[in-house]
Order: sequence, then structure tokens, then C-alpha cells
Amino acid sequence: MSAMFRSLSLFNYRLWFGGALVSNTGTWMQSTAQDWIVLTELTDHNATALGITMALQFLPPILLIPITGLIADRYDRRRMLMFTQGALGTLGLALGLLVITGVVQLWMVWGFALLLGIVQAIDAPIRQSFVSELVPPEHLSNAVSLNSASFNGARLVGPAVAGVLIATVGSGWVFVINAASFLAVLASLRFLRVNQLQFKPKLKRAKGQIKEGFRYVRGRPDLVVVFVMIFIIGTFGMNFPIFTSTMATQAFGVGASGFGLLTSAVAVGSLAGALLSARRERPRMRILVLAAISFGVTCTVAALMPTYWSFAAVLVAVGLSSITLMTTANGTVQLGAAPEMRGRVMALYMAIFTGGTPIGAPIVGWVANTFGPRAAIGVGAGAGFAAAAVAIVWLVRQQHLRLRHDEGLHFRIRHDGDGLPATASITLPAEPARR
Repeated sequence: MSAMFRSLSLFNYRLWFGGALVSNTGTWMQSTAQDWIVLTELTDHNATALGITMALQFLPPILLIPITGLIADRYDRRRMLMFTQGALGTLGLALGLLVITGVVQLWMVWGFALLLGIVQAIDAPIRQSFVSELVPPEHLSNAVSLNSASFNGARLVGPAVAGVLIATVGSGWVFVINAASFLAVLASLRFLRVNQLQFKPKLKRAKGQIKEGFRYVRGRPDLVVVFVMIFIIGTFGMNFPIFTSTMATQAFGVGASGFGLLTSAVAVGSLAGALLSARRERPRMRILVLAAISFGVTCTVAALMPTYWSFAAVLVAVGLSSITLMTTANGTVQLGAAPEMRGRVMALYMAIFTGGTPIGAPIVGWVANTFGPRAAIGVGAGAGFAAAAVAIVWLVRQQHLRLRHDEGLHFRIRHDGDGLPATASITLPAEPARR
């Protein structure tokens, strides 16, 4: 099997990958339907209401940081995932029935989003950490990237299918189908070969374990800079539901199918970015910086696109840059964290990434309502450039980057902060001779 798919040679990871792909497809279908009913069925294209929905869903990871990481480090991750995945399916079924029966109201969707966020806050660090039990350490970076490929492959199919289903059978059935999709991941967890799992020592009860996780991250500046970048991008950049839904309805006047296609366009690029990341042996900081800059550039171009199809085409590049940034950041954190701290570190990582949404989504939604959807995408572009600036400043200060002059117009960039003798050369073009 090629290096890109090497983790799939392992039975346990292959089984988990298949179940997660089905479940992720259902989740993206539900996300599309949820955004659509808030924007078009329960409000009159109110982007602020959509921003509040997102905020309620992503607020719990911040509030529950003290316990979610401990749960991931202390309890059997496989059994806990069976509980959280079953709960997510039940919530989807309940909302689907409310929509089908015609009794759903906006406040009910907000309540559902909050409950969904609570379960996802518990589920996310467990699911992220569980990858290290499915594969040996040398496969971890590849497995993280393939997880992202699964997520974004589902992102490619799910919204498009949801758009068709919304137009034909109605939004409620999309939620019901999503509930059924969780049976796939539950089956994969049930039939894993437990004796082949890479079990990590479970954390025993002791005082100060929550503070210990915060102290550990605070003492790792290489992790802190990644967390800061992810907070900026997650808060103001990754508001794709607002970007795509408002551009679809306000800028281009397309329906549910057109909205779903825009989300799928982001997923095409995201899938390509995840597969390219899977080829890399290890995540690197320079990739993180370049991805952040690319995200800023592509969002800027997307905001300027005059037609629906040109906008959709640029969204492919937006998706590629965003997922390259996310997989590189995720891999950096997972490989950099000590095994006994991984659950708490990933809980903090997920809280920072998704927890910024309650701040950013209402702001971006307000910008879309007040200044138009193109201005909202401009906010995302600024987030990309700001995140890149943070990383560059850290590299200069912590890695001791210096621009050294050798001879003539030849310069050399050196860094000695990590003990490596790596260098990069820059040769400026010769100045034209004066007459």
C-alpha cells in the first residue's frame, strides 16, 4: 500500500475509517440541513441567528475543558466513544422528528445545538486521542491526515446529498438519516480487535490533574504558538456555513442545492489537502505558516469573485489551504504531546479551535448582515494573515532566525533554536549598471 494510505493496512484503523466515513457523511448532511432551516425556514435569511446557532454548539468545549480532557485520559476511550456516538445519533433523531411533525421552532434548534455541543465537547478529545490507540506511533501523523480525509470526503458528499434531499423530501428526513448513520461507527467500535489496540496507561485519580494539563501546555511554547494560530483561524476564519449560505442566498440567489454545492466545493479542496498531508512523514512549522498565508490569500480572492461558479472554484483553494493548516496543527500537537497528557492537551486544542466560534460566529454573522457576505469573507482572510504573522514572530524570537549577509547580494537565513544547522539562502537580483 502506498505511503499515503499506509495506516489502512491495519485492520483496526481500516474498520474505524469505514465507520467514521459513513457517520461523517451523515453529520455533514445534518449540519447543512440545520443551517438551512435556520436561515430559510425559521428566519428570513438572518445570518445573526445562524451565528448564534453556531455559537451555542461550539460554546461547551470552552466551558467543559476541566472535565473533557480528564475523561479522555482516565476512561476507556472505546467505551466512551460508543456512549457519545450513540447520544449524537439520538439527538439527531429527536430533532428530525420535530422538523417532520412541523412543531420545530428556532429556540428548539438552539437548544438542540447546545446539547449537541455538550456531547461533542466530550466526544472530540476522546476521538482525537483514540487514533493513537488504533495505530503505532510511526503511523500517527498519517492516520491523523487520513481521518481528516475521511471527514472532508464526507464533507464533499454530505452537503450535496442534503441539498437534494431538502428539495425533495424535506429537511426533517436528513436528520433521521444522520441518526441512522451512527450505527456504522458504533458497529466499527464493537468489532475492533481489542487485543491489537495500542493501549496507553490510564490516568489514575489524583489532585491537581486539571491544572497539570494547563501547566504542561504553558511550558511548551511550540504548542502555545499553534494554539494561538488555531484560535485566530477558528474564531474568525472557519465560519464556512456563514460564508457559503449568505453568498448563496444574498449574493447569487441560489437554492438549497446551490448552497450544498458550495459546501462541497470547500470539501473538494479539503480532501485534496488532507491526502497531500498524508504523504508527509511529519508536520512542519513552515507548512503551517504557508497554509495560513494561503488561507488569507484565497479568502481575499473568493470575496472578489463576481459569479457563482468562479466563487465555487476559488472555494476549492480555500478548502485546500484550510485543511492543510488544520491537519498540520493537529499532527503537531498530537505528536508533540506526551502520551499521558494527550487527552488533556487535545481537549484544550479542540476547545480553542471550536470554542472561538461563540465569539467569532455572531461577529461574522453581524458583518454579513451589515456590510454584506463579501466583507464577512474578508474577516476570514484577515484571520489567515494574522495567524501567519503570529507564527513568523515566534520563529524569529524563539528559533533565533537571523538574516545574515555573506557576500555581495547574497543573504542567508539561519536558525539555531532547535539545534539543527538548517539554512536557507536568498540571492537578490544584481543592481543594473548605471550609465
